[in-house]
Amino acid sequence: MLILATFYQIFMRVAVYIGKNEIEHECGLEEMLNKLENGGVQYYMITAQDGIRENTDMVLSVGGDGTFLSVSKLVADSGIPVVGVNRGRLGFLSENRPEDVADALLSGDYTIEDRTLLGAEVEGEDNQFVALNEVTVHRSGAAVVSVDVCLDGKWLPTYWADGLIVSTSSGSTAYSLSVGGPIVLPESKVLLISPIAPHNLNIRPLVVPDSAKILLRLQSRDGKFVFTADNVTLELFEDVQIAVSVAQFSLRRVRLNKSDFINALTEKLFWGEDVRNLK
Repeated sequence: MLILATFYQIFMRVAVYIGKNEIEHECGLEEMLNKLENGGVQYYMITAQDGIRENTDMVLSVGGDGTFLSVSKLVADSGIPVVGVNRGRLGFLSENRPEDVADALLSGDYTIEDRTLLGAEVEGEDNQFVALNEVTVHRSGAAVVSVDVCLDGKWLPTYWADGLIVSTSSGSTAYSLSVGGPIVLPESKVLLISPIAPHNLNIRPLVVPDSAKILLRLQSRDGKFVFTADNVTLELFEDVQIAVSVAQFSLRRVRLNKSDFINALTEKLFWGEDVRNLK
């Protein structure tokens, strides 16, 4: 197995996407790339305007989670796995240090997992929007928004709020978390429906199976709304309908075998921080 892994690495081709130009010449990043190259990995740089070359085995996303979301759009349904190299802040998607990435890729000490993607079809728009973290609708002006949600053919009570988030399990630590949504393990096959600043006190985030078909319909005195799919933004007008469900393809994400989601929660979000838990 070791011989096969070494033979594979010699022919490995990696695309490198760097979120911010100012980090391109950081010492840690250059050391990672040099170590990969010395180990027999061929790499090339890409930007948002570039296409990914044929026979590319992996994409390195260098930056924060926002950079990772941009890269997920680039790989789309190609099936090319993405590994996140953290040069941002929190980093749940881009959680790995450059030195750990180089060692893991050269030794084969990683696994590839499938992360659920959302597909959103907006009435009047030709393209399907794809999101790894969440799809949101929220107010454009000062007026409250009413969001009608149809879940697998059944209408829920109307949400009166500043907006609504439909999130994947990967996105549970993103926007959904900031509005009181639950933390969900990434491998959980669920979607989260979370209101943004609801105007009724008896409403809570809802966890539904990832097989759910969700239809959103909005109204507001302002007559217009903002729609987002991760870092893509679109202005919509009243009476538009949005269909949200799991996309037909998933994102392949590289997870280093030393990484741990629970440890990430405690280190990045101080989850469970309590003097009684100190050892």
